[in-house]
Amino acid sequence: MRKTAQILLLLSRIIVGATFVFSGFMKAVDPLGFTYKIQDYLIELSLTGLFSLALPVAVLMVVSEFALGVFLLLGIYRKMTTRLVLLFMIFFTPLTLWVAIANPVKDCGCFGDAFVISNWQTFYKNVVLLAGAVWMATNWMQIKPLLSRKTALPVAILTLVSGVLFALHNVYRLPVIDFRPYKIGASIPLQMYVDPEKADLYETIFIYSKNGETREFTEENYPWNDSTWTFVDMKTHLVREGEKPRIEDFSVESIYYDATSGAWQSGGDITDMLLSDPSYTFLMVSYLLEEMNMRHLQLFREADRYAKEKGYSFYLLTASDANVVGNWEQQNRTGFQFAHADERTLKTMIRSNPGLMLLKEGTVIGKWDDSKVPSFDKFQLIIK
Repeated sequence: MRKTAQILLLLSRIIVGATFVFSGFMKAVDPLGFTYKIQDYLIELSLTGLFSLALPVAVLMVVSEFALGVFLLLGIYRKMTTRLVLLFMIFFTPLTLWVAIANPVKDCGCFGDAFVISNWQTFYKNVVLLAGAVWMATNWMQIKPLLSRKTALPVAILTLVSGVLFALHNVYRLPVIDFRPYKIGASIPLQMYVDPEKADLYETIFIYSKNGETREFTEENYPWNDSTWTFVDMKTHLVREGEKPRIEDFSVESIYYDATSGAWQSGGDITDMLLSDPSYTFLMVSYLLEEMNMRHLQLFREADRYAKEKGYSFYLLTASDANVVGNWEQQNRTGFQFAHADERTLKTMIRSNPGLMLLKEGTVIGKWDDSKVPSFDKFQLIIK
């Protein structure tokens, strides 16, 4: 029995510790992505007034999760670590049960964009981790430290400091690892396509009535040649769930100034034009112009000037409405071409506000945050 208990303790330590390290690191790679996920929960809970706390809470959580996992694997600060892990799991296990039942968001984001699992899978995972946390908290004295007390303190400090610095670097710069479908080298058009044979399969149901009788028909047997039936309604239902494209919501609409009305208005869809352009396309991305960091706007002006000199397209993509675009342009007089896209899509494309993406035939050639937009000379090296 004692040997079995020791094996269970070791397995719990490895499984819980490794999961915490992996989960914390994957979210620390992209803290803004985790911030947006927290904001999704706040929206569902009608707590949008707490949006400003989402980023600091995200950084605190990912660093704490990573550090606790490291401490578990090393066996240092055993009593404190096992109790904190238990509290962590006591809080999140019921929360993920609510998420699985209510389904307020598509996935919990517990492993960032690196590894997406369903809400029910997340709950089952947490049940296992909770069981391991309970076992470790009640048997913490049996955990064998891998480091001496003298060595544990500097290692703990190094873990916490490096975790904070790593997370903050990925907040103020683009993530060092990009798991999103808009990473460098990715083809946007290819990720918008799914083989029809592998896609969701829907069946159309036709509802007809005759002599007070209402019946449902499929496409194979509906009474197309019997005029005594009267069409009532039509509906579709999912027969088989298939593959989903990695990119489902990339759609861009131009915004232009109408001299006749003296106002900025929405134009036509330019998505296909952007993704099929055989030349280079510069996309300055700012999900909301009202929240844009203006410090490096001059770098984008220079990129726009470079694009115009070379005959390339340059667009500022934003989710702000046409009136906001007009006011912003009146204040800054950039001469940019503007276009509208979904806010969530823009946040997924690039985490910086603003940021710059370079496309060629819909393939991402380069991505830069606002402070790293290349100069003319560097663009000459990138664009050959």
